[in-house]
Amino acid sequence: MQRQEFDFFEVEQGADKNVAGVDEVGRGPLVGNVVAAAVILDPSRPILGLADSKVLSEKKRLALYSEICDKALAWCVASASPAEIDELNILHASMLAMQRAVAGLSIQPDFALIDGNRCPQLACPSEAVIKGDAKVPAISAASIIAKVVRDQEMADLHRLHPDYGFAQHKGYPTPAHLAALRRLGPLPEYRRSFRPVRELLQPGD
Repeated sequence: MQRQEFDFFEVEQGADKNVAGVDEVGRGPLVGNVVAAAVILDPSRPILGLADSKVLSEKKRLALYSEICDKALAWCVASASPAEIDELNILHASMLAMQRAVAGLSIQPDFALIDGNRCPQLACPSEAVIKGDAKVPAISAASIIAKVVRDQEMADLHRLHPDYGFAQHKGYPTPAHLAALRRLGPLPEYRRSFRPVRELLQPGD
């Protein structure tokens, strides 16, 4: 949606508005879900230290994750699977995950602020905020929730398949990951439409 004639900071802080911050994590990895979160913060219970999840240490993210879950008026995590990513493409699957996160909130938001340059189709008005995870506390909170959940999914996958190194690279195409992928082959959790995976698939896979 186009930029409106208002300040999104004023929208977020409006006492009579329930404003959801929305972000997703996991567009770039070769494996696993793309995970989105939606968070409605409670203005009466501020959370200090909210920031883009990528600039926070794991210890700080985990501490903030617990605080957000405790203090937020509402929060929800949702995802789109590797099969949905392959069917829809990663952009549309990310939009789907964000739609699911907003729809799953226990409080219907009056407005949604979305990290990035485009918005999914939602039941409420929305606005995209470029680099919103560094500018808007509710989006920062959503980025932290989504990042912690997706990292845990990668840790769980690592326990099942430790030779791939998922706990270290989180599914991103690092040299170590690509080497393991070539050596061991793709698991069912891989995104088959992503080129490094697609190139290793046999006809009919």
